[in-house]
Amino acid sequence: MGVRASSRPRVFRAIRDQAILAGCSLLTVMVASFAMLRLIPGDPARRIAGSNVGPAELEQIRQGLGLNDPILTQLKDYVVGVFTGDLGTSYSSQQPVSTIIADRLPKTLELAGAGFVLAVGIGIPLGLLVGALTRDGLRPRLSAAFTGTTSFVQSIPDYLLAALLVLLFAVLIPVFPVAGASGVISLVLPATAVAAGAAAILARVTRVETLAVLSADYVRAARVKQLSTRRIYGVHVLPNVMTSALTISGLILTALVGGTVVVENVFAWPGLGTELVRAISQRDYPVVQAIVLMLGVTIVIVNLLVDVLISALDPRSLLRAS
Repeated sequence: MGVRASSRPRVFRAIRDQAILAGCSLLTVMVASFAMLRLIPGDPARRIAGSNVGPAELEQIRQGLGLNDPILTQLKDYVVGVFTGDLGTSYSSQQPVSTIIADRLPKTLELAGAGFVLAVGIGIPLGLLVGALTRDGLRPRLSAAFTGTTSFVQSIPDYLLAALLVLLFAVLIPVFPVAGASGVISLVLPATAVAAGAAAILARVTRVETLAVLSADYVRAARVKQLSTRRIYGVHVLPNVMTSALTISGLILTALVGGTVVVENVFAWPGLGTELVRAISQRDYPVVQAIVLMLGVTIVIVNLLVDVLISALDPRSLLRAS
């Protein structure tokens, strides 16, 4: 579906507004992560120095880390560092934070990407199939079983599902490795733990949208015209269902990026999640701030790309939003 010339400026303005909103969101994430870290009890300098260091040496460490500077000065230095590409140095390992991010981020994206592909590959086809089979009140038992099963899977926390998968398929039935990243086979269990709930949500949403489209007048008219089933679903049903499915998929992908933090720790996956937990326990402010910011950047970019993709498929969506 094309965009009329008179509507194009409104679409561009809507995309521009989305980009501005994304920038404001990232600034909020930066300030919020900085503030929350300072509210966590514990002294990073004491963590570094240990318990046998005297007050004078402890004060020297605090001075070297900049922890004695006024809080607004620390915030200014952090924001300036982000915009100049300097994320700081880890308190505990003395490595540049950018190096830590570069080492860990690919593994997190690999896990989130695998989970997303699995969720979309299962959720959308399953929702379409069940929606087609249960249209007009057909097969009520299948409808009830589908609703009950997806609700149950959706309600299981990621960490609990991850632990169950380890118990079943790594301990009782040793098919997959318990932990670590030793090839594609080690990705199966963590990706399944990340994707299961998302696939259930996507399947339910897709089924509801499929039922709504199948009951629409233009689909009924297509049946009256005795169009082939392939044409009805390929031309009339699938494109209309995919707009809503893409919207939910974008939200799911952002949730998967955050959900990997928990799952990574269960499977000792060497991504940002395990590093984030370690950094929080060590009060390693630069690492925590950088990881939270990186996760925020990833989520904002995904949302922005989804908005642009939906606008390409259905320009009216951005026009309505604007």
